[in-house]
Amino acid sequence: MAGLDWLVARPVAHRGLHGNGIVENTLGAAAAAVEGNYGIEVDLQLSADSEVMVFHDTTLDRLTKATGPLAARTAADLKQIEFRDCGERIPTLQDLLALVAGRAPLVLELKSDWNGDDRLAARVAEILAGYDGPVAAMSFDPGLVIALQKYAPGLPRGIVAERYYDDPEWNPLPRRMKFVFGNLLHIPRTRPHFVAYYVKELPALAPLVARHLLGMKLLTWTVRTDADRRRAARWADQMIFEGFRP
Repeated sequence: MAGLDWLVARPVAHRGLHGNGIVENTLGAAAAAVEGNYGIEVDLQLSADSEVMVFHDTTLDRLTKATGPLAARTAADLKQIEFRDCGERIPTLQDLLALVAGRAPLVLELKSDWNGDDRLAARVAEILAGYDGPVAAMSFDPGLVIALQKYAPGLPRGIVAERYYDDPEWNPLPRRMKFVFGNLLHIPRTRPHFVAYYVKELPALAPLVARHLLGMKLLTWTVRTDADRRRAARWADQMIFEGFRP
């Protein structure tokens, strides 16, 4: 897709610009990123009543004063839950769009239950149809990237990937699936416009082929150290960063 220079023009704040009392994936983190002139990456998942919530974990326990799965609660319930370390509440995607209002690039990561359910992609596409600012969507799940192609063909879409998928969270995925994902062998089906690849595993053949031969923009995540930053500058178009200000 032509015209994606905006996607890599600014460093992208991972889950917004959080820290020092600002919690990840909150409106405060988004506002801080806008003020700092950064792009904003956030995580999205569905509530029990199919509203799009800005939140990373599948459960509420780590960050909020509530417990249990996010997906078991309605959006109205979730918007009443306070974070532990600040007075903010869990925002919806609409809340985020209203705050940002086109002032910063948005990179939306769609979380997946790996069950073939594409309702999140459909709802995100519906909400973004009324938004005029620079925005792209991505997912680790090729199925959701294919769904984005179906529901929002004009929306810039990306695949999030790493080389080995050796973290325990990936244990449920079959070895063959990890190989396909790590080597981006699904590209003929997913047809992404950009790739977001794990910084610790750059350089790697698949993302470099995507960047240099297929002309895709290459983001890299999550850049936290000076060594990460040097690797990102050498091998990628832009970094998704956390824990410092570029």
